[in-house]
Amino acid sequence: MKYDVIVVGAGAAGMMAAGTAAGRGLKVCLVEKNSICGKKIRITGKGRCNLTNNCDVRTFISSVPTNGRFLYGAASRFSPRDTMDFFERLGLPLKTERGNRVFPQSDRAADVAEKLVGYVQSSGVEVKNGNVCGLLTKDGSVYGVKLSGGGEIHAKSVILCCGGASYPVTGSDGSGYRLAAEAGHTVEKIRPSLVPLVEDGNDCRGMMGLSLKNISIKAADNKTGRTVYTDFGELLFTHFGLSGPVILSASSHMVNMSPGRYSVFIDLKPALNEEKLDARLLRDFEKYKNRDFINSLQDLLPHKIIPVAVKRSGVSAGTKCNSVPRGVRRDFVKLLKSFEIKIKSFRPVEEAIVTSGGVSVREIDPKTMESKLVNGLYFAGEMIDADGYTGGFNLQIAFCTGRLAGNSVKS
Repeated sequence: MKYDVIVVGAGAAGMMAAGTAAGRGLKVCLVEKNSICGKKIRITGKGRCNLTNNCDVRTFISSVPTNGRFLYGAASRFSPRDTMDFFERLGLPLKTERGNRVFPQSDRAADVAEKLVGYVQSSGVEVKNGNVCGLLTKDGSVYGVKLSGGGEIHAKSVILCCGGASYPVTGSDGSGYRLAAEAGHTVEKIRPSLVPLVEDGNDCRGMMGLSLKNISIKAADNKTGRTVYTDFGELLFTHFGLSGPVILSASSHMVNMSPGRYSVFIDLKPALNEEKLDARLLRDFEKYKNRDFINSLQDLLPHKIIPVAVKRSGVSAGTKCNSVPRGVRRDFVKLLKSFEIKIKSFRPVEEAIVTSGGVSVREIDPKTMESKLVNGLYFAGEMIDADGYTGGFNLQIAFCTGRLAGNSVKS
């Protein structure tokens, strides 16, 4: 055979797998359908690339709600610290920001991609531009891939790193799931994860563009009455609903989504308990005692949220603030401490940061990333049914599974 290993997909997992295998002295072919490698990496983190999280392995596993335990072997062999050391050895200075998020000091995602491209090239990987449309298998083993247009590439092993179904413009279009299914693998239902939320209503549209920092949220399942997620940080109101870091993380806990099933409760003033917030509101009412209710809240709330809050309070906007009864004022305080947005749905999977679902972990050996069904076939990255919170955890999944697959392919 011409190659020892074919790696399909030159994203984070694919370049890590290819460079690792080539570093072992194997002859590696990396097949990428885009004209450039690392196309999705170059736009991650709003162009800054949160490439891992500066945490220990246990914290990493706990931050992967979908099949985190499956990744224990991969993460133990290539931890977040190992990822940081890897990039710094490649000459990419890093920095750690809030939430232990790790970024390049340059704040340029393209620098992360280019360091991986350089790693691949210096390891001796042969990069081919082409679209893999099928696997070549015989007697329960893989021996290569088929290309669109009729070509074939042969190798002893194949590592599929085709990404998920989010951001199809980058090549992450779900085509890898078809390859896995044709090889006999179970593909768990695909759904968006780390995705904005569509409001079941119209209040968010009126607050579009408003970014709230240092708020806390609670995501609740209205069907079971359970709180499924809590967080503190930043969110954004959009024309369709909610986005921002705390919302993206909350979305990964909203299973079996349906209109009205979930609500997000925002504490607009988490630093103040109800008693202190009531005292603050009372001082503002005294300060603006001759003003209408709607015109007395500018010191307390952002401008765009005031009309919605007043409407929800049931108090007429033109009521003089010194005429608002004590009980109504207390109810308004509760409203500000638990500002509800009912959720209708997720935004489309194409807008998700990552895809939840994918190749069943029951059919992959966690010690090697090799298929339990087809000899010589390996998986890495977002194709696998494992996804984490926002904060660098999903790229760490790609790096550690790519590393393990590259180290496990047979020579």
